[in-house]
Amino acid sequence: MTAVIDEGTGRGESPAPHEDSDHPGRTPDRPTRVPEAGGDWNDGLIARRAAAMKAGPGPGTADDDVRTPQVEAYVPYGGPLRPRLDALRELVGLSRARLDGVTLAEAGRVLDEAAARRRLSSRHTVVAIAGATGSGKSALFNSLAGVQISETGLRRPTTAAPIACSWTDGAAGLLDRLAIPGRLRRRPQQGGTDADEALQGLVLVDLPDHDSAAPGHREQVDRVLALVDAVIWVVDPEKYADAALHERYLRPLAGHAEITFVVLNQIDRLPGDAADQVLDDLRRLLDEDGMALGEHGEPGATVMSLSALTGDGVGELREVLGRFVQERTAAARRLSADVDAAAARLRPVYVAEGRPGLGERAREEFADRLAEAVGAAAAGQAAEREWCRNAGRACRTPWLRLWRWYESARRPGSLECPALPAPVEEELTARQHVEQAVRTVADEAADGLPGPWAQAVREAAVNGADGLPEALDELVEKAGRDDGRERPASSSPGGGTGGSGGGAAQGGIGPGGSTVRATGVAGASGVVHSGRVGGKPPRPRWWPAAVLAQASMTLLQIFGGFWLVGQIVGLLEPGFLTPALVMLAGVVGGPLVEWSCAAAARGPARRHGQEAERQLREAAAACGRARVLDPVAAELVRYREVRERYVAVTEFSTTVR
Repeated sequence: MTAVIDEGTGRGESPAPHEDSDHPGRTPDRPTRVPEAGGDWNDGLIARRAAAMKAGPGPGTADDDVRTPQVEAYVPYGGPLRPRLDALRELVGLSRARLDGVTLAEAGRVLDEAAARRRLSSRHTVVAIAGATGSGKSALFNSLAGVQISETGLRRPTTAAPIACSWTDGAAGLLDRLAIPGRLRRRPQQGGTDADEALQGLVLVDLPDHDSAAPGHREQVDRVLALVDAVIWVVDPEKYADAALHERYLRPLAGHAEITFVVLNQIDRLPGDAADQVLDDLRRLLDEDGMALGEHGEPGATVMSLSALTGDGVGELREVLGRFVQERTAAARRLSADVDAAAARLRPVYVAEGRPGLGERAREEFADRLAEAVGAAAAGQAAEREWCRNAGRACRTPWLRLWRWYESARRPGSLECPALPAPVEEELTARQHVEQAVRTVADEAADGLPGPWAQAVREAAVNGADGLPEALDELVEKAGRDDGRERPASSSPGGGTGGSGGGAAQGGIGPGGSTVRATGVAGASGVVHSGRVGGKPPRPRWWPAAVLAQASMTLLQIFGGFWLVGQIVGLLEPGFLTPALVMLAGVVGGPLVEWSCAAAARGPARRHGQEAERQLREAAAACGRARVLDPVAAELVRYREVRERYVAVTEFSTTVR
């Protein structure tokens, strides 16, 4: 029979069949029964207290033998663990808007468990003993405790609930966290040896069988294994290679090798050197599971053989456990391994392939596509033609003006703006040009990114592109109205142009040589705009002189003509040579001045067209940058931030690469 210890008060009492349901382990209104010191059992602290009370106060007995309760100390997370936990917390916070809760669940659980463990005792190390049915884990538990605590026998399963054995006081909070009731908390038999002294601070937990047929046993094992500081896996010669053990536990927990003990029990059943052969094969299986083995002074799992029945090797395990417990680093190692496991699960959503981002080439190509969508090149050509037309109207001979007016009256639009041939193949509409440009730049920016972040980049680009064609058209129209004399083109998508960006509409010459502004360029939304960008074309300095020269040539023609008419009718003295030369000079000089002006206007007209194209291109690029590129760049910056946090989480990891 074993005494029950209430970890909150340190008082002991024997288990009774009728217990208070609100306070497990307590029997209301019943006196505590303390067995005789010379009885058949000895449960450590309670037995020594009973012996001290029976012997009475004596010199060096009452205070020397009774151990005072110890105060819990919080876990000091120093070294690399604390910054890793802080980085993981920041990583989760930055990722909540981009990743779903299922992806971040494990990282959140690790943070919660780290915070809970930090509030509990750092002077205790919780070690669970786990194993399959019939492996002898309960026998090993009793052998380490030095007293019959966990029931053993042939009936299976024997252990129905986790049972704890604490070598020192102050572990109540840890056992409450494991949901182990007070009636299942025990104390070991301590003999005062150096090995027992080294185990001060150990909390040993015997778990149900992980392969038990009883419902709920496996759930209890999984729950406790996620909370303890270390685990001792007990295997036997028959089931040490069981696939359920390796695939369900040892392989997934390979990163927890430093807090893992794998013990081959029941070696007394193996003849000769068979135990060494089985132990070597067990090491081979663990190596295949990816679990590092602590050999030759390297960190890793401790693998050893023993017999809980005969006690062979149990003393060695007690010594190893003693050194492990006295290091007081098991809790930090466990949490560090949990962080490694959480980081390994998060790796696919944080580690990119290559160097994702937007380079200068991608930005320039995006600007080129937007310029094509708004018809920047066509607008520049239209501005160049308009500049040439203005120069031609100013320097043109009046007779040619009258002739073109006559032609335009007969066939409007046939001379001023000849119809362009229809395209052979149907081109993409201007709106489709914009959508294609956005998709292309989004795909280039998301190339190599993990799935959630690539999706976030594409969504940012698509959301920014909503209304982009209309915004581009508004910019173009605003630029065209800057000169204060904008004449609107047809506002209907079918008014004069096809759907392709950069197409020109028809125009004509009105009476008196005035231009009827029907010339237009299909905008990004498919609506025709005037194509005029950059305001009123500037006049070169030679333009007034050219106009004056053309007027002089016209006056010479008129003067020479009247002079000849006067001579013919006899009003003036005959002399046809001089008036004929004057009139010829005007007739020849007029077209010559017009031709010279046209030649001189080509350079300024070309520069004006290029400037108009540049302004429209820059306006479209600025609009696209504000609506698409900047949101995409913001998502890339966010990804780089979380990537840096992820690197901080894995910086000191030994398992995540």
